[in-house]
Amino acid sequence: MNDKKVAFLVDFDNVATDVIEQALNTVFKDYGAAHIRRAYCNAEQAQREQGFLKRLGLRAIVNLAIGKNSTDIALAADAMDLAITEKPDIIVLVSSDSDFAPLVLRLREKGAWLRGFGQQGKTGDGVIQIYDQFNELAHDSGRPAPKPAAKREPARKAAAPKPAAKKAVPAKAAAPAPKPEPAPAPAPKPPAAPAPKAAAAPAPVDANVAAAKEINAVLALLPRLADGQWHDLGAAAKALKEAGLLAKNAPSTKLFRKHPQAFQLQPEKQPNQVRFGHG
Repeated sequence: MNDKKVAFLVDFDNVATDVIEQALNTVFKDYGAAHIRRAYCNAEQAQREQGFLKRLGLRAIVNLAIGKNSTDIALAADAMDLAITEKPDIIVLVSSDSDFAPLVLRLREKGAWLRGFGQQGKTGDGVIQIYDQFNELAHDSGRPAPKPAAKREPARKAAAPKPAAKKAVPAKAAAPAPKPEPAPAPAPKPPAAPAPKAAAAPAPVDANVAAAKEINAVLALLPRLADGQWHDLGAAAKALKEAGLLAKNAPSTKLFRKHPQAFQLQPEKQPNQVRFGHG
């Protein structure tokens, strides 16, 4: 089957990186190549896993929309486009999500042979039957360990104050005089406490959201930046100015220097190249 054209598509927020690597190694072993390799993710994932994506030769398809299934929709739309334009013989979908059932059926109608890879323990019974071939792969990483620990902590904290409150009620029931004294004390505390918390919380959240939107807008206009390679700064700035993301008279470095956590320029003095991420 080495003469078959293979497309390898990854639902990046649905499976662990070690499962993705196992799946790609299996594809190499069975078909000899993966001609099209794409990982569908958001900007934060693309930056965080930049080294992993480059090592496996996966092209990051950055999803800019915000929503529960926005990445799934981006994958489905691109997969249909590939089926029509590139016409791969084999489409490999790495995901445990059962929502892709209609997509798998539609791609098969286009003449592709569908193979799926899912993460063991996350794949539902209905997912396996829709593919021509499906493999479940074990997740070897220890990433899921902290998740249950975080869920248990709030449960213990919630249980601690409840018995304390119950003991205080029967003890003070016999003495009616001291009851009015604690009542006025807690009354002024609640209005004072929430006021500073509410004022401090929205500021960083709004700032982070605005920054993320601006970074996503740049990557939407310049998708090649998501590959983590160096690109011509002048050409990038020209595209940004034409799109209205950068003022006509603004220096070419202005928007990229505004987000040093996402973009890097070189050389330090009079830079002429830009890339997404660091290292």
